[in-house]
Amino acid sequence: MANSNSTPIDTSLAPLPSTEEVAVRAVNKRFEGLVTVRTKAVKGKGAWYWAHLEPILIRNPETNLPKTVKLKCTLCDAAFSASNPSRTASEHLKRGTCPNFSSVLKPISSVSPSPITTIVSPSSRNRRKRNLQHTGASASYQVHSLAMVDSSRFFGELGYSPAQISHTVGSVTNTGLNQQHLVLSGGKEDLDALAMLEDSVKKLKSPKASPGPTLSKDQVDSTVDLLADWFYESCGSVSLSSLEHPKFKAFLNQVGLPALSRREFSGARLDSKFDEVKIESDAKIRDAMFFQVSSDGWKSKNCSHGEESLIKFLVNLPNGTSVFQKAVFLAGSVPSKYAEEILWETVAGICGDVLHKCVGIVADKYKAKALRNLEIQNHWMVNLSCQLQGVISLIKDFNKELPLFKTVTDNCLKVAKFFNSFHKFRSQELEHAGFLRVPSSKCNNSKDFGPVIALLEDVMSCARVLHLLVLDDSYKIICGEDPVAREVAEMIQDAGFWNDLEAVISLVKLVGGMAEEIEAERPLVGQCLPLWEELRAKVKDWCAKFGIAEGPVENIVEKRFKKNYHPAWSAAFILDPQYLRRDTSGKYLPPFKCLTHEQEKDVDKLITRLVSREEAHVALMELMKWRSEGLEPLYAQAVQVKQRDPVTGKMKIANPQGSRLVWETCLKEFKSLGKVSVRLLFLHATSCGFKCNWSFMRWVCVQGHSRVGLDRVQKMIFIAAHAKLERRDFSCEEEKDTELFSMAGGEDDMLNDVFTDASSVRVS
Repeated sequence: MANSNSTPIDTSLAPLPSTEEVAVRAVNKRFEGLVTVRTKAVKGKGAWYWAHLEPILIRNPETNLPKTVKLKCTLCDAAFSASNPSRTASEHLKRGTCPNFSSVLKPISSVSPSPITTIVSPSSRNRRKRNLQHTGASASYQVHSLAMVDSSRFFGELGYSPAQISHTVGSVTNTGLNQQHLVLSGGKEDLDALAMLEDSVKKLKSPKASPGPTLSKDQVDSTVDLLADWFYESCGSVSLSSLEHPKFKAFLNQVGLPALSRREFSGARLDSKFDEVKIESDAKIRDAMFFQVSSDGWKSKNCSHGEESLIKFLVNLPNGTSVFQKAVFLAGSVPSKYAEEILWETVAGICGDVLHKCVGIVADKYKAKALRNLEIQNHWMVNLSCQLQGVISLIKDFNKELPLFKTVTDNCLKVAKFFNSFHKFRSQELEHAGFLRVPSSKCNNSKDFGPVIALLEDVMSCARVLHLLVLDDSYKIICGEDPVAREVAEMIQDAGFWNDLEAVISLVKLVGGMAEEIEAERPLVGQCLPLWEELRAKVKDWCAKFGIAEGPVENIVEKRFKKNYHPAWSAAFILDPQYLRRDTSGKYLPPFKCLTHEQEKDVDKLITRLVSREEAHVALMELMKWRSEGLEPLYAQAVQVKQRDPVTGKMKIANPQGSRLVWETCLKEFKSLGKVSVRLLFLHATSCGFKCNWSFMRWVCVQGHSRVGLDRVQKMIFIAAHAKLERRDFSCEEEKDTELFSMAGGEDDMLNDVFTDASSVRVS
């Protein structure tokens, strides 16, 4: 997929090469890539099977030009398609299709039977297993003469040849004159049984086994506690049944630990750990003067039992930390009124009789109804909708309201459907190019834009392949008969089509990139206005780059901005010393000039609402003083000091809590306005907390109808969430694993690079 900085394809830069020339280049490039892969593998830097597979060029007998690339088996000279070497190796070599594959193994001959204790010891058995896994080949084993049977009588019954049985088991010469085939009646699986028999013989010979490591009781208890913490904090990635897995039990025994019971881990130990964490969490909330409730997960998630959601409630504290409160399991969609009741019950459950301690709620849904109703009923609260959801919704707005999106989507659908139906050409010339992902009719709407984006990315990534397609002679013949084929060819050869496609993908990446930053940074409410201003500037640059009219695009952005806007954005922006600006007199003053007239009114209204009626006029007078005097320059500069983040490399505020602390210490003369400021400046603008593992979500779905089971799940979620928030880890383990596997490139990645290069011949 092209990135936002790439340029559209120019179809006028160079003369068109002939179709034959393009095909020859692609075949040669592919052959060279396979040879490179095989050379590295032979040197020990690739898969085992390259020692037996060799790339060859198949030439056209008439023109002597390369026509295609094949893989030749060096053992039997059979030729195969080069599209998937690993599959060829599995089917031809591992599954015994190659008649000569066993001959590469050195047979054991002229050896006398060995005692059973020296035949298949555990160490040699494990070593041979590792060799098998590394080479993919079977090995020949020496077995005691007691295990020898006359295998010839089985050949006719089972349909196996002596060579095949010899390939599996090996051969032994008893007398040095006549070679006899060996077979165990249970097949290769008998080797494990033979090893067990050998172990028994060893134990009978040496009944006193060497003792394992011994640990003191304190060491055992401490180790088991750490193991339990890891298990609970894995949040469902490890099942309870895994504790009784034979290999895990063997590991515990090997290190001197007792066997663990899943009942113990789901019973008293779980209760004890939960009580410990709950006491710690409650103490943190009790020590804070006020807090914000964060609610995430109202959007339904797909589950095997239908539409089900896990609503997570966190408590955001003024010092920048968050504490997990509870998780609520809901089945099906939730009415706004019911959501309002759940939110208020949560607030009341945390605050008790001191309801004023909760100064606000941030949630990822129900802004218009539940949040607003609670804010009207409780004048001291500031209830916000999640900014992450607001920015993501902007992509759906573009898809729904910007004509460019519909035009590009419709054109890409035509291209993809026709390309996917062109089987004969794809199988012969473009076998490395997969099908383009076409969204279903249910997904092709403004509410679910993900499948559409996948389609656009596929079309963009196959730009070169599509150009090769329309230049082929067989395609030109179809164009003479099929008007759709002609229309598709015209689009593919039109630079405007690729420019519009790149523009749409670039805009989606732009907005999606900001959403990722918001999820990672978790901005505060005072950062909302600058965030949207940055978004406007980026969208304006996008319009200029791709020649798109700014008016319609700006209208869509402004419409979404108004849907998400809250007066607290303007008030926090004005009261945050981070945004003070130095004027000509040297004072650091709040940036009222950046607000519209309506936003200035919002600041006054919000401040008067958040204080008592008696304090309202005092708070407004203090606001006027703040507007004219601002903050002492030295403290303003200290608050605004930035440093480079070692992880992201971006410049960030060095003292994130500085803005709030300045109001609590240096600006004590603003008694009424100070109360509002310290409560506003710590409020989070997003509700994204920690992410539950997918496996844990399935666990919740299964236990959702059991009171005891759900209670245990709740406790495990609480423990895992507490640990994640303690180390500020908001990610999901499955997502980390996916990223790790995608980074761990291997031979398939090398082949993909080769194939991509082969199809990247410039077609102008």
